[in-house]
Amino acid sequence: MARVDVVMPQMGESIAEGTLSRWLKKVGDEVKRDEPIFEISTDKVDAEIPAPSSGVLAEILVTEGQTVPVQTVVARLETEKGAAVGGEGPRAPAAAAAPEKAAASAAMAAGASGLARGAGGPPAKQDRTAATTASHPSAAPRTAAPQPNGGNSLQDRLRTKSSPLVRKIAAEHGIELSAMQGSGIAGRVTKRDILEFIESGAVAQGTATRPSMHAPAGAEPHGPVPDAWPGDVVESMTQIRRLTSEHMVAARRSAAHVTSFFEIDLTRIARLRAKARAEFEAKTGQKLTYLPFIIKVVVDGLKLHPVLNAAVAGTNIIYRKQYNIGIAVALDWGLIVPVIKNADDLSITGLTRQLNDLAQRARTKRLQPQEVQGATFSITNPGVFGSLMGTPIIPLNTSAILGLGAIEKRPKVIAGPDGEDTIAIRTCAYFSLSFDHRIVDGSDADKFLAFVKQSLESFPDAGVA
Repeated sequence: MARVDVVMPQMGESIAEGTLSRWLKKVGDEVKRDEPIFEISTDKVDAEIPAPSSGVLAEILVTEGQTVPVQTVVARLETEKGAAVGGEGPRAPAAAAAPEKAAASAAMAAGASGLARGAGGPPAKQDRTAATTASHPSAAPRTAAPQPNGGNSLQDRLRTKSSPLVRKIAAEHGIELSAMQGSGIAGRVTKRDILEFIESGAVAQGTATRPSMHAPAGAEPHGPVPDAWPGDVVESMTQIRRLTSEHMVAARRSAAHVTSFFEIDLTRIARLRAKARAEFEAKTGQKLTYLPFIIKVVVDGLKLHPVLNAAVAGTNIIYRKQYNIGIAVALDWGLIVPVIKNADDLSITGLTRQLNDLAQRARTKRLQPQEVQGATFSITNPGVFGSLMGTPIIPLNTSAILGLGAIEKRPKVIAGPDGEDTIAIRTCAYFSLSFDHRIVDGSDADKFLAFVKQSLESFPDAGVA
């Protein structure tokens, strides 16, 4: 009889922890090798984790909702069928000991990887509350005591190795991270910590170097918290909803948002699609939608207007030479943005295959972390739900996002064969471009949209391939 440890996997080099969101098996269940046994949520992706070997689930050491460092043992399998099952449920002491043992090494790895990547590396991991806080929600961050060694202890070094985003925010607001105690592993300052600290008004009051990262007791940095009334239903946010919330707030704060709108005539695309649809779908087995045409034109536009495929790094602008297009996918449990890498190398057929594959695996929780990282430009399509237009929030570390409104037939005034005005039924949609006004001028944004409009309205017949 042998036991096999099941550990929290490292879903990407910049990820130091994961939240066990749901057990798919219970103690005593027989499992097969590579059969999914639990789901995890990281700040990059939700995923199902397979069993490392066949056997019986003997112990569950980490409960649903717990956040633990990578390589923490979350369960154990008996590798011999019918072996005695040890324990009847989650074992809190073992679960608590494992995260504490792995916390320091995981924090060091996360901090080192964040420093090593630098400005030219992939987008930084967005920090969130670490294992110690998630496992014990009632535990508040403590004020850091003065360090006799001048702040050079291991704990101080771990604390100041926050993510590049946190260090950037700290530098912009004159905040000294080494003087603060965060809620992350070894007191690491997370994105949530620093944003709450800024919202508390402490920076404006000249107290940026105070030890505590949080507002004084009783203060409400986000305004008053509403009370539940009789008959109300109160539910905790899911992990993906909490992460989306944090990401949206940080993204909104970090960029100077402006949105432009263009109405685009998609009649030509509709006709090309209708003409090629049957043959295309018979040949490829893929449904032909409007989106691959739009992505194709967007990539061409980004090549002509590189500032829309860029990122702000302090006082520098990083012009990306890859064209990685993030596509927002609405799920029953939240929103996720898988990324089509090197979209400039793909044809309409290739883009269609990638779109359908990523969307399907997003809905079945089969995406890998690298497949939701590295977007240089994003597209969201609220039009599928009937929305005419919107003002989407620019994802972190990019400079723009395109929103697609509902595609519908409208009466339009067009010039007839003899130059006279006539009313015709056209297939149209409103496109919105939210852009970061720190580096993108209105003229750049509008020239880009004008190019997209002209290219879609004159898309070549030979382009459907």
